[in-house]
Formats: sequence, C-alpha cells, structure tokens
Amino acid sequence: MNLENIMTNLTEFATTYGLKVIGAILVLIIGRIVANVARGIVRRLNEKSKTDPTVGNFLQNMVYYLVMTFAVLAALGNFGVETASIVAVLGAAGFAIGFAMQGSLANFAAGVMLLIFRPFRLGDFVEAGGATGTVKDMSLFTTVINTPDNRRIIVPNGKIFGDTITNVSAEDTRRVDMMVGIGYGSDIEKAKQTILQVLSGYGEVLTDPGVQVEVAELADCSVNLVVRPWVKKADYWTVNFRFQRDIKEAFDHEGIEIPFPQTVIHQAAMAAEA
Repeated sequence: MNLENIMTNLTEFATTYGLKVIGAILVLIIGRIVANVARGIVRRLNEKSKTDPTVGNFLQNMVYYLVMTFAVLAALGNFGVETASIVAVLGAAGFAIGFAMQGSLANFAAGVMLLIFRPFRLGDFVEAGGATGTVKDMSLFTTVINTPDNRRIIVPNGKIFGDTITNVSAEDTRRVDMMVGIGYGSDIEKAKQTILQVLSGYGEVLTDPGVQVEVAELADCSVNLVVRPWVKKADYWTVNFRFQRDIKEAFDHEGIEIPFPQTVIHQAAMAAEA
C-alpha cells in the first residue's frame, strides 16, 4: 500500500507540475537565447557606431540581464508565483540599496556620462576633479590620472563630471604664452626683433598663425613683452624651456637689459643749517 501511495503521489505530482516544470525550463532556455541575440545586436550596433568598449560592454550586459530577469519572472509565473509581489520586493530592495550607495551610484552615472560624451580620452593631458596629468584609465566609477612627476591619482567620476574639465590635448596645436621683461632704457623694437629672430630658428614654431610679440604691461621695474608662438601640442614644453635660455643669451649679446626688482630712493638735498 505504501508503494502504491508513493506511485500515486508521484503520478499526481508529475501530472500537476510536470508540464509546468517543462514549460519553465523552456521559458528559461528561450529567454537565454533571446538574451544572447539581444546582446549580439547591441554589440554590433556598438561596433558600427564605434562606441567606447567600456560603455559597449555595460550596455550589452544590461540588455542581457534585463531579458533574463523577465525570463525568470515568466518561469516563476508559470508555477503560479505572484510575480508582482516579487517585483515590488525587488523594487523596495533596489531603492534601499540605491539610497545607501547614492555616492557610488552618482559616480557610476557620471562615469556613464563621461564615457558617452567623451570630454577626454586615454592619453589626454587634462585638468579635472582637482587633478592635473595624463589620463591612464577610465572606469564606470573612477578615472586614473598620472601627474607629470608620475604620481597616480584616482579621482571619483562624480567629482570630475561635476566640475570644470580642461583638456589640454584636445587640439593639435597650442599657443605658448610667455612674458619677457626689458628695462625702461632698452629699445623696445630691438627687443622685439631679437625675440622674433630667436624664434625663427625653431623648427617647432608654426608659421600659421604667426608669432605675436607686443608690449603687454608697463610694470614697476620693467616693460613686459608678451610672446605668443604657436606649436604642435607635443612641442609645447620644448619651446617654452628652450626659449627661456636662448632669449637670455640673445639679450645679453645685444646689450638689452633684463631688469630685476629694485627700489630707487630719491633723497632731497637738505639746506645747510645756518
């Protein structure tokens, strides 16, 4: 009798739940196939639009897991499980987790925006989030910047996206802004011609646009000339450092004074005491 009862129960269970189990398995299998197809479509679209690989992987995984979530809910619904309650619980849990991790989620959202709008790329020299240096790595949460003295700074994406971003490497050319001071007794035109002659020997200096040399300021101790040549971005510091040395030597050779801060005191002659 016990064996007959067991067989009867198994038959009833198979009759009642067998088709549901098979249906749930089929739903999961079809759901996975659809998820893979959807992920493949997104991948091809990303490749066609040349989307950043990090953003592309994120979108592909998001589509895949969304489809699989619907497939799991459909499979559970096949057993009569109240999926609305599950969705409500998941929503409440997601809200609680989101509230607890709002800082991380803000960095995540900022990382997505940075990867979509691309204000800078790997290898660019930037000023962002209080750091200055070369971008070495970008993720959905942080950006790694190496300073010129090779210090590694990890900056949260929320701080970068919420602040001003200066991309020094965005353009192919840069203007080198330099200031040269000469004495009030020196010939301004001679100083300008000497500066232009020095820069004419630099192959890095571009002819278009031309070099600008003008009087910028009548300072306390000097007449300040602004010097603005244009160069390729890779030659910026080469020209800047080289010019400082060469203009000193050229001014010394031409007898043009490079003044230093000084104070001149005029004392009125006092009348001799009677």
